Amino acid sequence: MKQEAMNVLLTRRSVRQYQTRQVSEQEMDQVLQAGLYAPTGKNVQGVELVAVQEKELRDRLAALNKSFWDKDMDPYYGAPTIILVLADTVRYTWVEDGSCALCNMLNAAHALGLGACWIHRVREMFDSEEGRAYLRQWGLPESMRGVGSVALGYPAGPELRPLPRKDGRVIKLL
Repeated sequence: MKQEAMNVLLTRRSVRQYQTRQVSEQEMDQVLQAGLYAPTGKNVQGVELVAVQEKELRDRLAALNKSFWDKDMDPYYGAPTIILVLADTVRYTWVEDGSCALCNMLNAAHALGLGACWIHRVREMFDSEEGRAYLRQWGLPESMRGVGSVALGYPAGPELRPLPRKDGRVIKLL
């Protein structure tokens, strides 16, 4: 593995403070492309990515996500871009497929110098009637379910360093 790729994998951290400056379309497209190239079971490619930069819609989606959370704060930590990851449940690997897309996008964001954080409660969002209405509005099938989402933006806080890894989590049977 090239050292640059390994460095990205070892240094990526979840970012929870963002600048208000919007992510460029070119950078967002690169992050989305990384998500589209994630592995999927039998290469079905049943994952849909919904990138949202329009502030009013972003804020409505944040409010929907927050309605399933017990904290009184923006669940996207003020990130100006959010990417919703939805997967088609007709495939038995829908959770794994969506998770791979999320991980690819988090790593791509870090490689581009952006900050990103995996945000939960997207399943609850799109299992709700309001979420189902968004699926219909976006022309997506009712078999789609939320897997997670990405808060995406330029980091506002200090660069985060990885914590030491816990010992004893690898078993080698050679």
